[in-house]
Amino acid sequence: MPKDYSRALRIADQIQRDLADLIRNELKDKRVGMITLTGVEVSQDYGHAKVYYTTLGSAEENFLTEKGLQHAAVFLRSQLSQRLRLRVVPLLHFIYDRSIEHGVYLSQLIDKAVEQDDPKEKPA
Repeated sequence: MPKDYSRALRIADQIQRDLADLIRNELKDKRVGMITLTGVEVSQDYGHAKVYYTTLGSAEENFLTEKGLQHAAVFLRSQLSQRLRLRVVPLLHFIYDRSIEHGVYLSQLIDKAVEQDDPKEKPA
């Protein structure tokens, strides 16, 4: 295993895989629908984990999803403690990831700029 792939990164990857499975199969909260976990960052002392997620809903649905995830954080942490062999299981902090929305916005801007750039008007 490469030296730059630290233990914190391996733990973050495992937490992401396990959380995705737990949310899909164990979580019964109606507010949490189809979500995608885009990443997990674990602090150096393994005390906290930022879990980034995204949804395909409206702003109101995103708000409800966030509240549902915050409410389920204790349950998800307890389930993680049974799956992970760690002395300290991190507290989960769910953060909505706006990078996909931002990427779509930038793509639309690029398409608009290309559409406005007419090759017939350029001098040869």
